Amino acid sequence: MQLPEQSPFSPEQRQALNTSLASLTPDQATWLSGFLAGVQATAAPAATTTPATAPAKTRKVPLTILYGTESGNSEELAQRAQKLAASQGFTAKVKDMGEIKAADLAKEENLAVIVSTWGEGDPPDRATNFYKEFMDDKAPRLADTRFAVLALGDTSYEQFCKIGKDFDKRLEELGASRFHPRTDCDVDFEEPAQQWMDGALAALAKLTAAAATAKPASNGSATAAAAPPKPSAEAYGKKNPFPSPLKERVLLNGTGSIKETWHLELDLEGSGMTYDAGDALALIPSNAPDVVEGILKAGGFDAQEKITTKDGAEVTLREALAHHYDITGLSKNILKKFNDVAQSEKITKLLDPASKDELSDYLWGRQIVDILEDFPVKGLSGADFVALLRKMPPRLYSIASSLKAHPDEVHLTIASVRYHAHGKDRKGVASTYIADDLSVGGTAPVYTHANKNFKLPVNPDTPIIMVGPGTGIAPFRAFVEDRAADGAKGRNWLFFGDQHYSYDFLYQLEWQDYLKRGVLNRLDLAFSRDQPHKIYVQDRILEKGKDIYQWLDEGAYFYVCGDASRMAGDVHNALLKIAQDIGGKSEEDANAWLNGMKKEKRYQRDVY
Repeated sequence: MQLPEQSPFSPEQRQALNTSLASLTPDQATWLSGFLAGVQATAAPAATTTPATAPAKTRKVPLTILYGTESGNSEELAQRAQKLAASQGFTAKVKDMGEIKAADLAKEENLAVIVSTWGEGDPPDRATNFYKEFMDDKAPRLADTRFAVLALGDTSYEQFCKIGKDFDKRLEELGASRFHPRTDCDVDFEEPAQQWMDGALAALAKLTAAAATAKPASNGSATAAAAPPKPSAEAYGKKNPFPSPLKERVLLNGTGSIKETWHLELDLEGSGMTYDAGDALALIPSNAPDVVEGILKAGGFDAQEKITTKDGAEVTLREALAHHYDITGLSKNILKKFNDVAQSEKITKLLDPASKDELSDYLWGRQIVDILEDFPVKGLSGADFVALLRKMPPRLYSIASSLKAHPDEVHLTIASVRYHAHGKDRKGVASTYIADDLSVGGTAPVYTHANKNFKLPVNPDTPIIMVGPGTGIAPFRAFVEDRAADGAKGRNWLFFGDQHYSYDFLYQLEWQDYLKRGVLNRLDLAFSRDQPHKIYVQDRILEKGKDIYQWLDEGAYFYVCGDASRMAGDVHNALLKIAQDIGGKSEEDANAWLNGMKKEKRYQRDVY
């Protein structure tokens, strides 16, 4: 589009504007139109009309930001979007999928959905019931609702951003109109999420005249207030991880165990970072030297080739592979990108929807080095190879300490992952980085991550039941330390399980000391390999069903941390059985009982 000669601009201005407009994307053009509308509205003189003829005050545009979160990222983005929308004149409110019903959406005029996908295509735990209701045939018609969806996910999983895609599709099916395209974000979501917020609000401003009456900022620009304050260079956090020195590393398993579980103590002095019991620590690992060498050899790459990373750093290929990129996680998405350069008939066949099982078999246990060896590409440069990769993602670990007990420290409980597959010894990136490559005194980039959905009761007199087999014990060490430091009167009951009492009783001396001191009131153990028949924590829970039901009936909180694939579901089913057998509830009432506990945040899970 060209500005006409009769437009109120000089020839030089017309030329500059024509050049700029021609380069804009559709999203940028939409945003700019909303921005100019806001500027025009706020720049208009207040006294151009007399009181008798002044128009009525325009209603501010309502916007509901609905989120579903597992680790807290969606909630954080929802709150950020709310502040940004409010600064631009919207009446914005935030709602948690875990606290509303699908029928409530019938009242919404403008809806922004921010939701993550958990595991292999599941909704976040607290959003499960809402998701089921929303996908049900009884969900309300939403013909008067506008919507936009931001989906969070992880491309290492096949069902990338599935829940966000489901919401986007279902909203349209229910008659709602999309006011901005869906954005699907990988684990490095900050930049695309901000672009989505900016574009969505600009699009909604264009659709609704009331959005142009945004409250003026002090400098006269409605959009000037939208920019969040920039953290100082010294502020440590997600965008600026703190190089935390490793103070101590202790192997928790005894001689004879087949497991390798480490207790780590990291120094936070000088970071300014804090955390609460129940929060997580994000750790950004480096790839092991032998894994980097394997990639260099398999691809025939020049280790000294200069690479510009996603962050704009100029480094050698070896350094880029070691510190900047995920060079192990093989997914369908990576395979697709790789085949754009490999042009392999075999990969093409694997990617065919009809070959879903064959693809799953190929991906299982393999890493990126395998595709370089199985489908060699002659002349592939290091720069072209890293363009296929994603940025090294942080690993979130439940914090195993309380700041009240360990000022300026953060403790972790991490099990090293090692296995053999397809003729090679394999290992987990982060878990073996801290076990093999991070020496005491060395530093690891970290930042704290709040988990608002896994917290101790506000009332310190409230009893709690904690179920944490294996490394799931980590947050409960923090819980008990926190309560001990506060002198909390609430009773504490812990269920712990692993393979062998003699080798795998993590933090054994600490728990026994807490029992003696009366800080820990009850401790039930399940060591699966110490007898002919395997015993797990869910079995102990069923054995103690009468007492558990009594505690819960008296207002206790129930926490679960650890394996999501089996343990968490088995514990959930054990609670349902207790509700029916001990509480006399029907199956329907038992489910409603647990759902009510979730809504009250008395049933909380941190599972992975």
